[in-house]
Amino acid sequence: MKTFRLLILFFCSLTCLFYSKVMANEEAKYEVIKKNEIYEIRKYSDRLAIETLESNQNSGFRKLFKYISGKNRTNEKIAMTTPVTRIEKNGNTAMQFYLPSKFNKANVPDPLSDEVKIVNIQGGYYAVLRYSGRASEKNFIKHKEILEKKLLNDNISVISPPIRATYDSPFTLPINRRNEAMFQINY
Repeated sequence: MKTFRLLILFFCSLTCLFYSKVMANEEAKYEVIKKNEIYEIRKYSDRLAIETLESNQNSGFRKLFKYISGKNRTNEKIAMTTPVTRIEKNGNTAMQFYLPSKFNKANVPDPLSDEVKIVNIQGGYYAVLRYSGRASEKNFIKHKEILEKKLLNDNISVISPPIRATYDSPFTLPINRRNEAMFQINY
């Protein structure tokens, strides 16, 4: 019986590992400009995203997921991309899904909901600290503070609020999760 339970646990773990790799999606493109032991500096181009303000932890995700599931003006299903980001805007938390690169301002489907907006995420230089583990607020704050302190020590000017980026599904084992703390910087 014990061997059977261990076998089931092994196959469940293997499935989770496999599932997390199968969920690969288009990722926002960037070029790594500089890298050190704490962070890397990336150069991003402008990119389109959909955005909504969060009133509670999951409401933002649901609103954006409905849009990519076809609840938009053209009823078009849109592939999920990574990362999903959160950033503070005017005292509120905005959640953003990047749109696949095939979309531009001329061909992106309009949202049906007034709560979902199409936005242009400004390109530029971003300092990024990558970490694993749960995508919790506590884990993000810890890594954001490490990044902020290192940027200050390196005399790099931060020009945005902190950005929380998550790349994996909730079914991915925490040790395999890719999370990032980011700041737009003057570089």
